[in-house]
Amino acid sequence: MALGAGLSRLVAVAPSVNPSASRSTYFSPFLIPPSGTGLLPRYPSSRSLFFRCPLPRLADSTSGDRGRVSLAAMSSSSSFSSYEVELAAAKKAASLAAHLCQKVQKSILQSDVQSKADRSPVTVADYGSQALVSLVLRMELPSKSFSLVAEEDSGDLRKDGAQETLKRITKLVNETLTTDGTYNLSLSEVDVLDAIDSGKSEGGPHGRHWVLDPIDGTKGFVRGDQYAIALAMLDEGKVVLGVLACPNLPLTPISSTYEHSSKTEFGCLFSASIGFGTKMESLDGSTTTKVHISTIEEPADASFFESFEAAHSMHDLSSCIAEKLGVKAPPVRIDSQAKYGALARGDGAIYLRFPHKGYREKIWDHAAGFIVVSEAGGVVTDASGNDLNFSKGRYLDLDTGIICTNKKLMPLLLKAVQDSLKEKLASPLTL
Repeated sequence: MALGAGLSRLVAVAPSVNPSASRSTYFSPFLIPPSGTGLLPRYPSSRSLFFRCPLPRLADSTSGDRGRVSLAAMSSSSSFSSYEVELAAAKKAASLAAHLCQKVQKSILQSDVQSKADRSPVTVADYGSQALVSLVLRMELPSKSFSLVAEEDSGDLRKDGAQETLKRITKLVNETLTTDGTYNLSLSEVDVLDAIDSGKSEGGPHGRHWVLDPIDGTKGFVRGDQYAIALAMLDEGKVVLGVLACPNLPLTPISSTYEHSSKTEFGCLFSASIGFGTKMESLDGSTTTKVHISTIEEPADASFFESFEAAHSMHDLSSCIAEKLGVKAPPVRIDSQAKYGALARGDGAIYLRFPHKGYREKIWDHAAGFIVVSEAGGVVTDASGNDLNFSKGRYLDLDTGIICTNKKLMPLLLKAVQDSLKEKLASPLTL
């Protein structure tokens, strides 16, 4: 959709460098070294926002891509994904949104929480995260057509009585951008509203669409528990890249008996691009590891993830499935798509989600997690074993629920799921 004039003006602003230089060393927020230099890509974090690397020859200063590596230069090396530029932009956007959310979660005020029509809480961070991701994607990829399918819109913020909330959101977004130091701009309240409303795309099977849940696991966020900034991109209806920023997820494995110590490090950023696997790094950018789903083959040795909130998934059905499989470990219940990240790195072997009757899954609830798990070697299907279809718009219509595990366990899991569903349907209580 067309953006407001103010926002369009701001999006045109990009980090500038000397366009006459060709192979000098610059500080840049978004660069990937060319092959043959011996340098590895390094993503800037909220603590270390710039890094040195040799620039390839810059595009002409009038091209709108000043200071960025061109797609042609990237695609000339087989070591890079064809979506590497977009993935780097997504990581930056999600990381900055995580920084904003961390700040809000530390000092949640009563006025930060509003009530949406579906009665789930919406926070200042929810709106701020969406505005920030939208802005960063537009500024990092200025020459690309832009379509964003996102959870929030600015309707409630335009109502009488929401002025103070809007001021706080605008202040938080500007403070986050200032701390980052990449973009020399200051947003007005109108700019923020326009950025939030850029997420009204309907998606679909054609073209490229970004898919965003600005805070997945809002209830967990309000409680001080797990949440995720979940960002993915569709290309011709297929999920081709995804990023999960999980500020409260420890870098070490979690389980049903997990208890963190004062030395535990928190803050994970998972990223995946089709055909290039899944990586996990700390939100401060200090460590990067390629991750893989659990290789457990015996169900009795497996553990499984499910939603923390019983209102989000039928725990009794999950328990029945676990019993049929012979799973001995108790479930690991955490909020948000952080479960997908934990599953992708092998913390557990199974993820079960069975929403209550009448709930329709949205594509932003699963797109990023889907590719993070898939590229880590996992399988994600609905309860009938069908592939998830993200090309039908904003909703992810599927059969009953979503199940994830490794390729060896999937046949056993699918049988247990279908047997449990048949028993559930045959009982006096319906789904």
